[in-house]
Amino acid sequence: MNGWIIMDKPVGLGSTQAVAAVKRVCREAGLGKVKVGHGGTLDPLASGVLPIALGEATKLCGRMLDASKVYDFTIAFGTETAGLDAEGDVVATSDVRPRLSEVAAILPRFTGPIEQVPPAYSAIKIDGERAYDRARAGETVEMKARAVTIHALGIRHPGEGRDLAVGGSNSERRDPGLRRGDAEGAERLDSITLTAHVSKGTYIRSLARDIARAVGTVGHVTMLRRTKAGPFALDQAISLDKLNAFGQGAAQSEIFLPLEAGLVDIPALDLSPEAAGAIRQGRVWTGGSTQDGLYWGRDADDRPVALIEALAGTLKVVRGFNL
Repeated sequence: MNGWIIMDKPVGLGSTQAVAAVKRVCREAGLGKVKVGHGGTLDPLASGVLPIALGEATKLCGRMLDASKVYDFTIAFGTETAGLDAEGDVVATSDVRPRLSEVAAILPRFTGPIEQVPPAYSAIKIDGERAYDRARAGETVEMKARAVTIHALGIRHPGEGRDLAVGGSNSERRDPGLRRGDAEGAERLDSITLTAHVSKGTYIRSLARDIARAVGTVGHVTMLRRTKAGPFALDQAISLDKLNAFGQGAAQSEIFLPLEAGLVDIPALDLSPEAAGAIRQGRVWTGGSTQDGLYWGRDADDRPVALIEALAGTLKVVRGFNL
């Protein structure tokens, strides 16, 4: 069991609980003790793509944590909560509701490299303690701004099943997030659903807070769904029910992806038997003519051997696989 289970994590289940569920199902399937890890925490109130690594694939969890992610999320305008989500206490309210055009106009300000202040209810450590533990204890937690990158940010209309480019206009269909227009006839939004492609370390709850404030109101996240994590997307994800079926005898092929599925964004490098043998022993291989960069090396049987850095005609092991 060296590969991936991509779970479509349901709301209410934590990432640690999802890992525990995979371990339990592996035991039920008679696989014994299997090393398991996840490729990026997903809050209990969020759903969607959670890559879970097994065996030698756990060596790639660090890469998965560093990978960019894509999220759909809904901002409800008019209330801001302590946790910036649906569970927190209300800390601010506003009667202002923005127009769709106003939201579209400010999105470029949140695209590209930006600074954002993480939520106080987050797992970031402050003086050795989790910020959320301090916040729950009633402390006023001062969070420092951090640099993140928003690769893309667009408006998704509930029920439309499509994205609008930034700066787009109202669709002809009345949207569930729209309310009666003002004197100018423009629709006002009670909520809006956006899609964001973000770098590691980005807090969608903070992004929602800042977008709401930028259009003169307050807001919080009511829906958060991760649709892609690194190379893995929703069409590769399985439900918790399908995972449980594996423990009851369902075919491994229905839930399991090979280790190299987590390497599709890196070019493969075919290794000679001699080079593969040297790299398996952790030795530097010289004499190659490969262009500098990161590769995953495979042997004559197409088995992954290692993550390899090619530099000036040498191949050096970054992370070896015992397969």
